[in-house]
Amino acid sequence: MLMREIVFDTETTGLDPKTGDRMVEIGCIEMVNLVPTGASYHAYFNPERDMPAGAEAVHGLSAAFLSDKPLFRHLAQELLDFIGDSPLVAHNAGFDFGFLNAELALCNFEPVCMTRMVDTVALARKRHPGAKLSLDALCSRYGIDRSHRVKHGALLDAELLAQVYVELKGGRQIGLELAAEAIAAETVQSVERPAVRSAPTGPRRAPRPHAPSAAELARHREFMAGIDNALWG
Repeated sequence: MLMREIVFDTETTGLDPKTGDRMVEIGCIEMVNLVPTGASYHAYFNPERDMPAGAEAVHGLSAAFLSDKPLFRHLAQELLDFIGDSPLVAHNAGFDFGFLNAELALCNFEPVCMTRMVDTVALARKRHPGAKLSLDALCSRYGIDRSHRVKHGALLDAELLAQVYVELKGGRQIGLELAAEAIAAETVQSVERPAVRSAPTGPRRAPRPHAPSAAELARHREFMAGIDNALWG
C-alpha cells in the first residue's frame, strides 16, 4: 500500500499569528513510503506588513524582497491541491499548522485538520529522551549534511527534515531488514532440494538367501586350507 506524506516547513514574521504575524514562505516535499518522489512545492508570500529585524536575522527575508511576491490568498488553492489529504510532517508541527491555518482562515478556507499532523519533535523526544531536538542537532545525530544551510529556508529545511524523518521512522534499519529478507528469499529459492524417488513399478524379485550353501562352505574350507602360515592358524 502506498503511503503519501508531505514534509513541510514555514518561515514567518514572528512567533504568533494571533498577534498579527504572517507566513512568508512555505516549502513542501512529497514522500511516498518514506522515499522522496522529487515533487515539491515552494512559494514566498507578501505578508502585507513589516519584517521584524529578529525574524529577518533568522531567515534573511526582507520586506523589500517580499514586496513583489504574491499574496497567500492568490496561491492558497494551489498549495491545497499539492498537499491534498496527505498527512503533514513538520518539526514542532503545532507552530507550522498554526500559521498555515491562520492564513487559510484569512482566505475563508477550511483549516487543515490537526489529526493530519505528524510532529517530528514528538517522534524525536520519544526516540531520544533527554537529547537535543533541534533540526540541526538531529542532522548531526544522523550524519545528515547541512553545510549549505547558512540561514533558515522553508524548502531547504523541509528537505533536511525529510531525511531526519526517515531516520526517526527507522529508515536505515527498515532498509537493512528488507535487504536481509530479499537475500533470505533468494537463498531459499536457489537451494536445490533433493529429488524425490518414486516407488518402483516393475516386477519384484524374490529376496536372495543370505545363508551359504553346502557347496559354498566346501569351497571356502578348501581355499582356507591352501593358505600357508595363516595368522589365525
